[in-house]
Amino acid sequence: MKKIRIKIVFFYVLFIFVAAGCVGTKVNKNKTIVTNIPPKIENFDSINSTNSPNLFELSPQGNKWVDSVYNAMTLEEKLGQLFMVAAYSNKDSAHIKAIEKLILDHKIGGLIFFQGGPQRQAKLTNRYQSKSKIPLFIGNDAEWGLGMRLDSTYSYPWNMTLGAIQNMELLEKVGVQMGQQSKRMGLQFNFAPVLDINSNPNNPIIGFRSFGEDKFNVTERAIAIMKGVQSQGVFSTGKHFPGHGDTETDSHKSLPTINSSIEKLSDVEFYPYKKMFHEGLSSVMVAHLNVPSLESRPNFPSSISYNVVTDILQKKLGFKGLIITDALNMKSVSDFKLPSEINFEAFMAGNDVLLFPENVPGAIDKFKLAYSLNLFTDERLAFSIKKILKFKYKAGLNNYKPIVTENLYKDLNSVDNDALQYELYENAITVLKNTGTVLPIKNLDKQKIAYVKIGDDNNDAFVSTLKKYAEVTVISDPNLDSLQVKLQAFTTVIIGYHKSDVAFKNDDLKSDEIFKINFLAKNNTVILDIFAKPYALLPFINFDGIEGLVVSYQNSTIGQVVSAELIFGSIAAKGKLPVSINNSFKVNDGLSTEKLNRLGFTTPENVGMNSAILSKIDAIANKAISAKMTPGIQVLVARKGKVIYQKSFGHHTYDESIKVQDSDIYDVASLTKILATLPNVMLQYDQQKINLETTLGTMSPIFKDSNKANINFKDLLSHYAGLAAGIPFYKAAMDKGKLPSDVYFRKVAEQEFSKKLGDSLFIRNNFSDTIMKMIVKSKIATKKEYKYSDLTFMILKDYLEKTTGKTLDVLIQENFYRSLGMNNSSFNPLTKFDKNRIPPTETDTYFRRQLLQGYVNDLSAALEGGVSGHAGVFSNAMDVAKIMELYLQKGNYGNQQYFSEKTFEDFNTCYFCAVGNRRGVGFDKPQLGSEGPTCGCASMTSFGHTGYTGTMAWADPETQIVYVFLSNRTFPIAAENRLSKANIREDIQKIIYEAITN
Repeated sequence: MKKIRIKIVFFYVLFIFVAAGCVGTKVNKNKTIVTNIPPKIENFDSINSTNSPNLFELSPQGNKWVDSVYNAMTLEEKLGQLFMVAAYSNKDSAHIKAIEKLILDHKIGGLIFFQGGPQRQAKLTNRYQSKSKIPLFIGNDAEWGLGMRLDSTYSYPWNMTLGAIQNMELLEKVGVQMGQQSKRMGLQFNFAPVLDINSNPNNPIIGFRSFGEDKFNVTERAIAIMKGVQSQGVFSTGKHFPGHGDTETDSHKSLPTINSSIEKLSDVEFYPYKKMFHEGLSSVMVAHLNVPSLESRPNFPSSISYNVVTDILQKKLGFKGLIITDALNMKSVSDFKLPSEINFEAFMAGNDVLLFPENVPGAIDKFKLAYSLNLFTDERLAFSIKKILKFKYKAGLNNYKPIVTENLYKDLNSVDNDALQYELYENAITVLKNTGTVLPIKNLDKQKIAYVKIGDDNNDAFVSTLKKYAEVTVISDPNLDSLQVKLQAFTTVIIGYHKSDVAFKNDDLKSDEIFKINFLAKNNTVILDIFAKPYALLPFINFDGIEGLVVSYQNSTIGQVVSAELIFGSIAAKGKLPVSINNSFKVNDGLSTEKLNRLGFTTPENVGMNSAILSKIDAIANKAISAKMTPGIQVLVARKGKVIYQKSFGHHTYDESIKVQDSDIYDVASLTKILATLPNVMLQYDQQKINLETTLGTMSPIFKDSNKANINFKDLLSHYAGLAAGIPFYKAAMDKGKLPSDVYFRKVAEQEFSKKLGDSLFIRNNFSDTIMKMIVKSKIATKKEYKYSDLTFMILKDYLEKTTGKTLDVLIQENFYRSLGMNNSSFNPLTKFDKNRIPPTETDTYFRRQLLQGYVNDLSAALEGGVSGHAGVFSNAMDVAKIMELYLQKGNYGNQQYFSEKTFEDFNTCYFCAVGNRRGVGFDKPQLGSEGPTCGCASMTSFGHTGYTGTMAWADPETQIVYVFLSNRTFPIAAENRLSKANIREDIQKIIYEAITN
């Protein structure tokens, strides 16, 4: 050994002399390394491998290929295989030519791609591979997906977010998708997962890249990711050996020191590696670390330590896979000597692949010189080169095929990505405090909720989703005292801390932000939601004043949506904290919360639907708008309690000045029957105040002596009572000039004329009595047959108001809308909402003679002051879906039972189908023949209603689908119903059913 050392020292002196003359690079003499490494590799076959059986074994055919390739290689070609060079797809032609020169002249073995785009990288990969005699290894750092390096590709949650997930099947799915995308990009290596145990919260370079601080949690999750990736024929690389978690130094900038004992390293840092070797880990990346307990030479990088790479990793731990250095351009190792010397040191330490080397030509010259001096043997070189060739064979590079660039973007950004992303956040988001069961928020009718933002990043998805559950007011004020004054009226204050999702960007809470949170928590009931790494909570001394504490980990769009779902209970909290937060919270802390059966949000694929087919809805909606069947449309589809499609199309009017938004409010016309009147009638039925045989004379005394006295409740609501379809009530309110009569109308509100039906138009308050008298006196058909009538629900409105002593608009708010969170639904919406949120329905040229915007289109309902049993409700698709979901769940929503299952079943029964009447009790039902309200594909248990203004709401218990279509097809003039004749609503419903996959 003494002679070998003398020879190596001589070699270094010689090489430095040559390099100084040829390269002109300064050498730091204070960091000269004297190699003390055997010149040949030892025989590891006798060492007990911890790898899974036969993991690295090849078939006879494979070994033959390896031997034939190796035997035909020159020394230069063999040496070139050691180098995996950095490549970029966002650089200029000079960079491309430099890479090609390395391939052609120096026969490098592989490329690690960094920043760029998928199409550009794929084309460059094909180009580079075409010029390489032996196919290249192509690798990528894709710890959280290709999006870590490439634009226009997908990013999964960071490892620390995944560390909160308890379902390992989900993490394996992440690995599968990562593997599929890597394979599609022509990659053989994904340099992941990170196996570092992040025991130091101040770690500047690992942190969120780690699965956490617990070795068992880290190992379990890393194994799941690895299995998924490698199941797709892509190699995983565990990093950063021997463990980069317990440091406060960034190895990209300087050499970190790990002061752990060998016992601690073996017990903690090595633990994931031992387990993963057994599970089949293909490769290991060795970090640049100063580990005194493993390497006696001071400040000596672990990546070039023979003891670390060979004695420990290969001998002691028995690893037989590929060993790859961390990037050799990093300051933690590149400061030592010339790049060419570092490359040689890394090889001599036992590494197989030299990643991101600098000055490859100089390094190869050094290798050749060292070889001539017998500083390493053919056996040592063959050990690594044949291993590399084995992996190339296992990767299929012996039958290399270029990347197909057609549909590349689509393949990399599959709808399955978002589907999985929803599941990941549903399982990751963690609740750490829930004092007084503030989560989930219940009793919406008794809540007044405010939202306060802290942080400098986007919060749109979070706020918009919160507002889909309840009325949430965004409050801001730079002055804390003024802010608190504004918050005094609110029962709950949600504080969202939103920081950038950009990797490595500081997301720590500032002292003034902590003060603000503590101040608000002291004076309000607060739910704090942290859209940042859990370490952001470290500056808090305690959390005593905070009732609800949610860690959402990242400020992604889907993460924001899911976090809002959790706050309102459409999902339960499942996540567990992957790291400790001082003494306040420990690893694996995490509370479960109650799941409420409120509508949530996800992708179609998560509920057995096909996104591609559903997307055809867009074309139908746009066709209707371009053909001027309606200026605007809202469409919503939900299945299995999850909204999977919600889009708005077009504009409020044909002048295209205001785009339709999801929050806009439409006149839903006859949907009012099942959105307002029917649910209140069902309450009366549920309380046994009426039954199916109750007669109209019994329900309403005004009918006692009329021709309608014996009409029973079932016939009445099944449109089987012989009532007239409607009565032109407005004629009774017109003067001889066919204008609104002064007897009934005023231009300015008066005490007896306070019901408003248009701008500067008020009707006499008791005109509803006139309407009811006209209904009482109206004729009924002598023949018993189905005849649709608005009068049914006008009668029921009168019944409800006289029975309860409250008007219908008050009843529906008190009994349903407020507790359901239908905060965008109302009669007479101009009393609550901005006019610009309400698309106009018609320019009335026959009675009110004005643009109807915010006033009910139906004239009979208008004559009742905008509150009638058959029309008058304004709403949006999301709110309509809530009450349809209430029906679908047989009277239950948000874990609140509004009426019994029996009541719903009684009302959803078609009692007269046998005689050709399709109607249920209040509900419309699918057609019995070829024509009707649906596509003909909904089940016979389905139910819903359509409306004159171009609306539809339908629910199907068998498929668990809710479908809502809203429009203002009557604008500007309610002429021919072209929307109906073109079957727009029905065709969309047909697409929905075609999209069902299971």
